[in-house]
Amino acid sequence: MYSVSYCAAVRGIDGCLVQVEADVSNGLPGFSLVGFLSSEVKEARERVQIGLKNAGFHFPPKRITINLSPADIRKGGTGYDLAIAVSVLCAFGYFSNDYIQDIMFIGELGLEGKLKEVHGILPRVYTAYENHLKFCVVPKGNVEEANIVEGIQVVGILDLKELVWLLEREELSKAVVKGKTTETVKSRASFDFRDVYGQEFVKRAALVAAAGRHNLLMIGPPGSGKTMIAKRIPGILPTLGFREQMEISKIYSVAGLLSEESPYITERPFRAPHHTITRQALIGGGHMPKPGEVSLSSGGVLFLDELAEFSRQTIEVLRQPLEEGFVNISRIDGNYRYPAECQLVAATNPCRCGFYPDRRKCMCTDRQVRNYLDKISRPMLDRMDLCVETRVLAYHEFQKKDAGGGEEDSAYMRERVEEVHHIQKKRYEGERFSWNSELPSSKIDTYCMRSSQAEEYLQMIYETMEISARVYHKLLKVARTVADLGKSEQIEKEHIAEAVCYRMIDKKYWGREEV
Repeated sequence: MYSVSYCAAVRGIDGCLVQVEADVSNGLPGFSLVGFLSSEVKEARERVQIGLKNAGFHFPPKRITINLSPADIRKGGTGYDLAIAVSVLCAFGYFSNDYIQDIMFIGELGLEGKLKEVHGILPRVYTAYENHLKFCVVPKGNVEEANIVEGIQVVGILDLKELVWLLEREELSKAVVKGKTTETVKSRASFDFRDVYGQEFVKRAALVAAAGRHNLLMIGPPGSGKTMIAKRIPGILPTLGFREQMEISKIYSVAGLLSEESPYITERPFRAPHHTITRQALIGGGHMPKPGEVSLSSGGVLFLDELAEFSRQTIEVLRQPLEEGFVNISRIDGNYRYPAECQLVAATNPCRCGFYPDRRKCMCTDRQVRNYLDKISRPMLDRMDLCVETRVLAYHEFQKKDAGGGEEDSAYMRERVEEVHHIQKKRYEGERFSWNSELPSSKIDTYCMRSSQAEEYLQMIYETMEISARVYHKLLKVARTVADLGKSEQIEKEHIAEAVCYRMIDKKYWGREEV
């Protein structure tokens, strides 16, 4: 007696269809599992056997062999229990094998025969949709998450008895649960740029950074508004489309961060890990790889507050993901890839006490200041497209202004960012990149056309300030975004000048020869 059901394995944030084959034959009674399995999958033998018994299903003593195919892909987690139980029941003739050929079964089985929630539901259900299956059976607690995928019918069950009753009568369609709408709810009122007084230059830099998806570094004394500004940057980014919601929700599903109350991600992530975070937690990994903070912030903002307090080795692991937009994790059983298309925003004090260069308050020696700032390496510093300084506010800047007093709020800034994003998508249509920050050096001259005055000014900057080729390209990318904000087809001198202003802070604090 032979039967087959379907489940899915999760690799990175993508799923792979798995056939769960069951063979029941004469011979010495036993229950064996094969197919490149982790320890928790091997333990399914006990969970399934006892779960079936306690649910009221009894079989004659037979030799039962379960194969999870393809055998060259490692299977981990407890989500295969239900598919194994269904294959065994089908092999013993409880229902037709033909009926379950367009159904995927996902779930962990308890010893009493009840179904328990599992992580990684979303990529598995999406795999079922891609393979043209009609139904997906999941635990009740995972129904809302599973229903994000349109085009497949989701059934939520509590225990094996309920499922077998539906399969015996071939009435699974009657138990389909309709999902809620995935419309994005705009709940951004709590963090508005209107609440940030003063720091107009820094707010302008935040606007430029959001418009071109540039990385931003803010340096200044404690309490000058660095964290306030960083928290408001996701609020000026365009709302998530359905495709982006799916991509980000898959990451959170694999990480086990979705719940029945929040079954999918509708707003851009803002992740702010503490400076004591480990490299593995930041970049991802583990014995069974999971996405790290850089992946959980994909599509949104990764905020590193007190950047100089992070371990230098921890910061350095971000260099490759920031350049390539993904994280590769190699394990003996294969490679895992997680998205890392985040915008990095960082903030740091200029010294350990935070008040340099104000010598009335700062008691740090020059060597202490240098040692503190040198924890941020030059290669990492060069990946920050904009470096700006926050300053101590004057008393009059705290006074409330009348409504409409000229301060830009987040809604207005978001409109400007959306316009620039539209310009970039149209400009780079057909290219392998979408944002000004991603412009490869080979495409700089194609998309960064300069006026004669801008060209002369750029040449003067290059020769007098002795900037490197890397900084030269970054200046042009930022100038391209500034020009887009000004709705200018070509880059003018004032656009170059503004881009240069966003690099001057480098020379002031790090004392390098480059701007």
